Amino acid sequence: MSEKIKASIAMLKVLQDWKVENVYGLPGGSFNTTMRALESEKENINYIQVRHEEVGALAAAAEAKLTGKVGVVFGSAGPGATHLFNGLYDAQQDHVPVLALIGQVASSAMNMDSFQEMNENPMFADVSVYNRTVMTPESLPRVIDQAIRTAYQYKGVAVVTIPNDYGWMDIDMDSYYASGHNYSSPILPEPDDSKIKDALALIKEAKRPVLFAGIGTKGATDEVIAFSEHFKMPVIITAINKGTVPDSYRANLGSTYRVATKPADEAIEAADLVVFAGADLPFAQTKKILKPNMKFIQIDIDASKIGKRHAVDVALLSDAKKTLARFVELDGAPVESRPFFDATIEDMANWREYLKKFEDKTTTPLQPAAVFKEINKHATGDDIFAIDVGNVTMNSLRYLDMNPKQKFTTSALFATMGYGMGAAIAAKSAFPDRQVFNLVGDGAFAMVVQDLLTQVKYKQHVINVVFSNQHFGFIQDEQEDEGQPFYGIDFNDADWAQVGNAMGAVGIPVSTHDELVAAFEKAESIEGPVVIDVKITDERAIPVEDLAVDPKRFSAEEIAAFRKRYEAEDLLVLDDLIEKYSK
Repeated sequence: MSEKIKASIAMLKVLQDWKVENVYGLPGGSFNTTMRALESEKENINYIQVRHEEVGALAAAAEAKLTGKVGVVFGSAGPGATHLFNGLYDAQQDHVPVLALIGQVASSAMNMDSFQEMNENPMFADVSVYNRTVMTPESLPRVIDQAIRTAYQYKGVAVVTIPNDYGWMDIDMDSYYASGHNYSSPILPEPDDSKIKDALALIKEAKRPVLFAGIGTKGATDEVIAFSEHFKMPVIITAINKGTVPDSYRANLGSTYRVATKPADEAIEAADLVVFAGADLPFAQTKKILKPNMKFIQIDIDASKIGKRHAVDVALLSDAKKTLARFVELDGAPVESRPFFDATIEDMANWREYLKKFEDKTTTPLQPAAVFKEINKHATGDDIFAIDVGNVTMNSLRYLDMNPKQKFTTSALFATMGYGMGAAIAAKSAFPDRQVFNLVGDGAFAMVVQDLLTQVKYKQHVINVVFSNQHFGFIQDEQEDEGQPFYGIDFNDADWAQVGNAMGAVGIPVSTHDELVAAFEKAESIEGPVVIDVKITDERAIPVEDLAVDPKRFSAEEIAAFRKRYEAEDLLVLDDLIEKYSK
């Protein structure tokens, strides 16, 4: 007689074969047989009980971003399933593999309008690359195996709906197998030397070239810097690629558009050639960031991305790391000097001096920059920064001083508020020995504060920094830009430090600079989660996507008013610097 195994335990054995360590979720009646399996396999798989399924899904997406491995979340039938959507769409739009296990009523109760029964397959059709309902207990582990393979193949969400009665049914031990141990990363396409030579001709002709380095250059720090120095080409990064190029590197201009730096926006505006390496730019067309007349060299391993954001002069379907290195190898002697490169470096140095002015302010209410100064001071060098959505995203990109050993994660394309809480839980679950920050505005913190209890339950030392100004600041700035009245963007204050204390964390209220310094010193010695509630100004930070400093485009009165409002009297103009270095 064949040896037997419970179907849901067989499913968890498949997850183990795929090196899944953490499963996030919230129990429900339609998921009880799987919960029983999780209890029996708790020595092999960590079940992390969240307090809302949305946070669990965001945690699974964040774990996939931080580790490169499939993230796993579950939700029970009905509301448990629908609560997952925010996190699953975040995973879909940021192209990371996630497995969502969906509870369903018992097979005998399906199609009977049973309690919490829903036809779940159509609901998940848009968000998924794989979407199946298990039809027999025997097929459960094999469907899971196929789901994970598909999630990896298409870098997306796989959804498996499981009738509750199947999980604790016996199946033959030899009726399934797992394929995770055979999985290896795909072989990346090699660069084409003839096309690189075509691209080199364009680079030699260019006067103002830039390297636009996206997430595809992750792990290619040395190659990006070597390319930049060899061709005297400044580097612009996408927001999600923060940290790949050290912020200390002189030609790292930061990211573009709104959550950006002034030098990056000015450089992309002035560029006559862009080397677009492993990058995407969702605002390329709508905000006309990439000019139609610029030359465009694109490097990507995904053929569907070639030409997506701009007409391409030379397309290289190849790995960015290998390709950037090959450019340097084939070119020979480096470019000795380039006025545009020198101008952007001085522009960036000037920008850093401008930011430092705000970092050093000790006024009340506090400047966000002063808070980031303390974060940088107390960073350990291999920290993980979970960044929520809003003005905190922009300020994190401007003020965090990162290196390639640190990790930066945010909800990039979907941009869902509340991301930071789940991401911080995932970061601490996947990397328990590393320091984790959750950087979040008070609007987003209020959306998911219940899962501070998750951090408390698992004794996670997460430093939650709440930037409190009682406004949806990012939306307020959009209303100003559109000439709209401010409406619906203010809300009641809360004492988030006291909320943290009530939930079992250590809450620290901060209103003054002395309290700020003391708060971070105290946070270092606390074992569990910390909530630092910092009362900050609601003054708008400089909108670098809409600078009014160039006399060729603005009147003297407009420039004077802009510089006064944003204390930007000493900010230089890139065009002036280009002219200076071209003489």
